[in-house]
Amino acid sequence: MIKEFLKNWQKKKLTDKKYEYLFDTPPKDEFVCLDCETTGLNPKKDEILSIGAVIIKDNKVLMRKTLNIFVKPSKNVTEESIKIHHIRPIDLENAVEPKVAIMELLEFIGNRTIVGYYIKFDMAMISKYTKQYIGIKLPNHSIEVSSMYYKTRPKNSEYEFVDLKFDTIMTELDIPELGKHDALNDAIMTSMMFLKVKELTPANSTFYKG
Repeated sequence: MIKEFLKNWQKKKLTDKKYEYLFDTPPKDEFVCLDCETTGLNPKKDEILSIGAVIIKDNKVLMRKTLNIFVKPSKNVTEESIKIHHIRPIDLENAVEPKVAIMELLEFIGNRTIVGYYIKFDMAMISKYTKQYIGIKLPNHSIEVSSMYYKTRPKNSEYEFVDLKFDTIMTELDIPELGKHDALNDAIMTSMMFLKVKELTPANSTFYKG
């Protein structure tokens, strides 16, 4: 009831009715796995530098259905930030304006549920832009892969520590490593994590509800 109220309230704030499809009921057999490389970890002041996304359908990663965009920042990237995201000025020479990137991303995502590793951060970053361009935060349902993984790990108690680092999950699930600090590669690796953990998740699980 509350979720429906919030959904309708946010829908009324939408400034471009073209994007009403974002509020449609998501398909159960399709997901979008995405990752953002950013100038820092503060959604309020930092910017997106690249977005990678891939579609998952019928338990398969559709390698022909990918999105890989470099986004033009408002100022030059610093040497310190390059050490974090590994994106150099030369990589941004053909970057597109943020609005172009976000609109292309919204078309790619559609009404699908979004999957990611610490996805709340990525969605907060994207929502900063969507609020500016279409008046609302990204409304799609989301699934946190690390939470799914945590629930599948054997534990003696609910307080037992489970290592949720990206590299650890990759190793535990025997997933091949692609190039790191690349938004599309990270999205593809995360999508493989998702499918493996999904296999371990009970059929009656409600994880897909976001």
